[in-house]
Amino acid sequence: SFKDCNVEFYDLNDYQSTAEGWNNNERVLFLVPLRDASKHLPMFFSHMVNLTYPHHLIDLAFLISDTKDSTLKDLKTHLHLIQNSPKKSLHFGRIDIYEKDFGQSIGQSFSDRHGFQAQGPRRKLMAIARNWLLFNALKPDHSWVYWRDADVEIIPKTIIEDLMHHNKDIIVPNVWRPLPDWLGYEQPYDLNSWQESEGGIDLADSLDDHDSVIVEGYPEYQTWRPHLAYLRDPYGDPEVEMELDGIGGVSILAKANVFRSGSMFPAFSFKKHAETEGFGKLSKTMGFGVFGLPHYTIWHIYEPSKDDIKHMEFMKKEEERKKKELKNKLIFNKAWRNAFESVDDEWKNEKFDVFKNTIMKNRKIDVDWSEVDEVLQLVDKKPGEIDYNDHEDVQQNVFN
Repeated sequence: SFKDCNVEFYDLNDYQSTAEGWNNNERVLFLVPLRDASKHLPMFFSHMVNLTYPHHLIDLAFLISDTKDSTLKDLKTHLHLIQNSPKKSLHFGRIDIYEKDFGQSIGQSFSDRHGFQAQGPRRKLMAIARNWLLFNALKPDHSWVYWRDADVEIIPKTIIEDLMHHNKDIIVPNVWRPLPDWLGYEQPYDLNSWQESEGGIDLADSLDDHDSVIVEGYPEYQTWRPHLAYLRDPYGDPEVEMELDGIGGVSILAKANVFRSGSMFPAFSFKKHAETEGFGKLSKTMGFGVFGLPHYTIWHIYEPSKDDIKHMEFMKKEEERKKKELKNKLIFNKAWRNAFESVDDEWKNEKFDVFKNTIMKNRKIDVDWSEVDEVLQLVDKKPGEIDYNDHEDVQQNVFN
């Protein structure tokens, strides 16, 4: 026994990763990077409470970095509530909170985080943060590592089992986001999960700067890669698998041995990629399988971009303008009814005669001259004696 000697002994052969980890007591390390995430924590923990994977087999680890809001305080409050719940099945295993700043100065708005110029430096700093969290939290008895962003809005409570039973080294779901009606209802969110293409390889070879980082979804980098997001069929089989090269970081399940074998999140340009996309590339280079589920979808929150905000402001002003226009119209109509007499009914009756007598173009006028013949008889004139083409003769002999 090593207990009396303060020695911990682990036989790493005992900690395998299988397709039914929940039946084999396999521990999952659940990793969550947080930055100014206080507003997302209630939603995040509402999902955590509902997880069906045995909570006592889930160890939580959080990294709080470059944060200005009350994330740390609120996180402790939520953890205290769930860990002290009378319902023991809700209690999680070990819980670690790490705090370290990495000098991330890019804002947290959608436009700031997804602007093209920010992508390279931002991805490299995020890779450093992920590696710090991973290497401090990973314990010998962990069989699986699950990464999850805090701002996921809709996700199945069986997410861990749903990914785990595929028994892949690394696997990710499809990630979309809902949109307001005026933007089209829904949209692919995570374009970092993709298969390599000839265009992507040619682009990487053409970049002379060894520190360049290719990022997907930007016109500056045309790669023509098949994206997991765009292959989604809402009615498709959620079990369908797709082999990937790069992956996104919203939701990743990986076998712990992938990291123990040396794979990690490159904080440098690895084959012109970094962070999660670089992790996918590096892991494949090491011989690990990287997969995605095109028809199994989770939903990220909708965050309006700067252009969306401008459009919403325009829509608000337009709505106010229409309300004011309607109000003025009602007032004008009331004043019109009181001050003027309507002649609509008379005009309906008279307009035919008006147009009949004024619009002569393209009109064919037929005259029944038999009536004239009758008149001529009354004035003792025979029809042959009247020249109908002579206006004066007709007028003198008939209409007088």
